[in-house]
Formats: sequence, structure tokens, C-alpha cells
Amino acid sequence: MSLKKSLLLLAVVVLPLGILNAATTYQVDPKASKVKWLGKKVTGEHDGAIQIKEGTLVATGKFVTGGKFLIDTTSITVEDLKDEEANGNLVGHLKSPDFFSAEKHPTAAFEVTKVEPLTNGKDGATHTVTGNLTIKDITKPLSFPAKITVTPTTVTADAKNVAVDRTLYEIKYGSGKFFQGLGDKVISDQFWLDIALVAKK
Repeated sequence: MSLKKSLLLLAVVVLPLGILNAATTYQVDPKASKVKWLGKKVTGEHDGAIQIKEGTLVATGKFVTGGKFLIDTTSITVEDLKDEEANGNLVGHLKSPDFFSAEKHPTAAFEVTKVEPLTNGKDGATHTVTGNLTIKDITKPLSFPAKITVTPTTVTADAKNVAVDRTLYEIKYGSGKFFQGLGDKVISDQFWLDIALVAKK
């Protein structure tokens, strides 16, 4: 076989492999995606939701290899308090400088740096996601298990009970770690997120 024919045959074999392994970017659908939050204190707990603003997930073949999404901190809601005044007071407090400073920092962000397969994960998790979480312009590493599914047109990622230490982001209000004598007013240093992302081509 001539050199020319050999090179042509190699191109025919290699080119489809390159196409199959090409990275594909999927756009996060904010309306289809959901983030739920849970915060706890000595006397009880509160829960609510917060909206995804925008984002992307990058997949190569059937594997997610990267991505980033923004969370709209101005959209935070409280779902467990039915009294309108109490609900409004808590939402306002969560948006204040005591917590997320939504006016000054209207978005938080998570950027994926690594995704690894996970065996026998809780809640059906298939992978461990590692990345950087930014809140109030402070960035810290965060890892959590997630169930990830990749199809030619859609990527879904679901993570349950993602624990975030708020004090790492200078959110110290009501923290027994920094303030003494709070008694039953102590608020947990952690809050928890349920994240459900839907991204489409």
C-alpha cells in the first residue's frame, strides 16, 4: 500500500474518533433547573429556593468535563413561613449584609474543575463533582456527589444535601463559632442545597 493510501486510511479511522470525542457545550436552562436551600438553627429550620441565572455544562462523549453556573442571590425565597410579614422579614435578612449581601453581590457561582465516577453513591449519585464555589467574591473548593446523565441533546445533574460552610464566606451571623452567649439563637454554620441542573444543546 502506498504512503498516500495509508495516510488516507488513517484519516478515515481517526477522524470519526475525533468527532466522537469532541467536547460539546450545553446551555443550562434556568426555567427547568432548580436549587432548594435548607438552613437550621437550635429552635428549628427554614427552607426555600433560589434561581439559576445562567450557565453551561461541557461534556465529552458521555462524560461531563467542565462547566459553570451562576445563582441569582436576589431571587432567594422562603417556603416554610406562611405568614407574609415573617416571610418578608426573613427574605430581607437573608439578602442583607448579615448573609448574602444580594445588592452588592447579586450572583454566586460554581465552576466545575473535576468530575470522577462514583460507585454505589447515595441517592443514586454516579459521580463526585469537584469545583470552586464563589459567594460574596470569596472562592473556596467544594466537592459533592451527583447523579449525572448525558445524552446527545441534554445533560442533567442532580445533587442532594450539598453542605456548604457559610462561615468560609464571611457569613458569621448567629454562628456559635464566632459569638458567645447566643443560647437558642445559634444558627448552624452549614446550610444545605439540593441542585437540579438541566442543560441543553
